[in-house]
Amino acid sequence: MQSLKQLLAITLLMLPYAAHAADLSGVWQTTDDKTGKPRSLVRIVETAGEYSAIVEKGLLATDTGDAVCDKCTDERKGQKIIGMTIAKHLKKSTNSNIYDSGEILDPENGKTYKCKMTLSPNGNELEVRGFIGFSLLGRSQTWKRVE
Repeated sequence: MQSLKQLLAITLLMLPYAAHAADLSGVWQTTDDKTGKPRSLVRIVETAGEYSAIVEKGLLATDTGDAVCDKCTDERKGQKIIGMTIAKHLKKSTNSNIYDSGEILDPENGKTYKCKMTLSPNGNELEVRGFIGFSLLGRSQTWKRVE
C-alpha cells in the first residue's frame, strides 16, 4: 500500500512535465531545405485552442532582419519575414501529438499550404508537413525545440 501511494505521488508530480512535452508552445529551430543548416527561430503560441507560428529570428549569416515577403499574395505581401505569422489555425487532434487543420506559408515562394504538425513523444522534435490536397502530396521538415 505504501509503494502504491509513493507511485501515485510521483505520477502526480510528473504530470506538469508530461503536459509540457505534449504541447507545441515554445521556440523551434527550423532547417534550410537546401543546405540542411539552421534557418530560423520560430515561436509557436496558443490562443483559444489554436496554435500559430511566428518567425522570431533568421539564423543565416545573410539574415539582416530586413527581408520581406515579396511573393506573398495575401495581407503579408511586403511584410518583414521577422515577426510574420507563417503558420496558423492549427488545432490539436484527437491523437494527442498531432496538430492539424492549419495552414503554413513558405515565405520564399509566397505560397500557402495546408499544414499538419506531429510532436515527437519526448516533445523535442516537431515534424512540420505542408501539403496540397491531402497529406501524401507535400513535404516535411523536422524542427528542433530550443525552449
